[in-house]
Amino acid sequence: MLTLAATLSFDLSAAVIRVGPGEQFERIADAARAAQDGDAIEIMPGEYRGDVAVWKQKRLHIRGVGERPVLLADGKTAEGKGIWVIRNGDIQVENLEFRGTRARAGNGAGIRFERGRLEVRNCVFMDNQTGILTSNVEDATLIVRDSLFAQAPHQEHSLPHLLYVGRIARFELSGSRFHQGYRGHLVKTRARYNDIRYNLLYDGPLGEASYELEFPNGGVAVVIGNIIGQSAKTQNATVVAYGAEGHVWPENALFLSHNTLLSDRMTGTWFLRTFTDRLPPDVEILGINNITVGIGAFALSASGDFQGNIPLPPRGLRDPEMLDFHPRGASLLRRFTVPPGMARGLPLAPEAEFSLPLGTRPLAPPQNWLPGALQGDN
Repeated sequence: MLTLAATLSFDLSAAVIRVGPGEQFERIADAARAAQDGDAIEIMPGEYRGDVAVWKQKRLHIRGVGERPVLLADGKTAEGKGIWVIRNGDIQVENLEFRGTRARAGNGAGIRFERGRLEVRNCVFMDNQTGILTSNVEDATLIVRDSLFAQAPHQEHSLPHLLYVGRIARFELSGSRFHQGYRGHLVKTRARYNDIRYNLLYDGPLGEASYELEFPNGGVAVVIGNIIGQSAKTQNATVVAYGAEGHVWPENALFLSHNTLLSDRMTGTWFLRTFTDRLPPDVEILGINNITVGIGAFALSASGDFQGNIPLPPRGLRDPEMLDFHPRGASLLRRFTVPPGMARGLPLAPEAEFSLPLGTRPLAPPQNWLPGALQGDN
């Protein structure tokens, strides 16, 4: 009873704080200093230049209202780290754009996440040295849904990753799009547990990223229903990499199911590369019903269990440049898949698929599965 009373009192005392011209606060930084645990911060449409902030509260919901507000770094950072620094709390961030961060260290982030639990939804990260950058705190959780990461700056002194997850407990990514990397990776994650589903990680003709998806320290990685593609200008011949820097976690496993992996590189590609000499001998690698498109190998540089995976020639998809990733000859391809099955009690069948421009749409299980990330023939 005391716990319920305390919760009700806490919720009733929470405030809605509005930011924007003519509102309670005109600057986000002022609202960040004034907010109390449990408050909702509503940011009105418009541009907020050089309005950087540190959020120290234990629980907040920060959301853009209406047309997505744009937060322009304009040469400034909070604590030399990013447009926003989130210190240690349960924080939700929704419908905001973070743009143009530069830091002296070369890793200026739209959001620097240090500890706690951060959930980001329907946000945009453009032209930042790093879109989101986390710390290496082993009890932290990052969840990213339905968001866009793009246009890494062309800098040479350090690698601009679109999303860089440190050694945290858990990372979830879904319904999000990544493109136009440069030298760095589209997604790099050192998390203990990774759940990567229904995303479009396609660098595109203007991109020059290195890896599209990397798990440098192993861990458990569940990769289901993604479209993952590298450009002809890629800085590295690998699309998905696992264990390149050696393992740090007690459990290590990689499950790839129903992904579409493509490369425009004309001199050969590793669609998957696992560094087994740097991983424990009991690491589990599983690849089920994936499509590879282009010149290269999927299982050649990876030891594990591979079933139902289909290689297609460079023109095996309808029109990737127009973001149509449906495979040609779908009715024939259905004959070669296997039941997706389970791994460690986890279903490997996709339950949704990426839907342009951002987000996902649910899937009903078909009578016969198509390989790859998209199940519809249309």
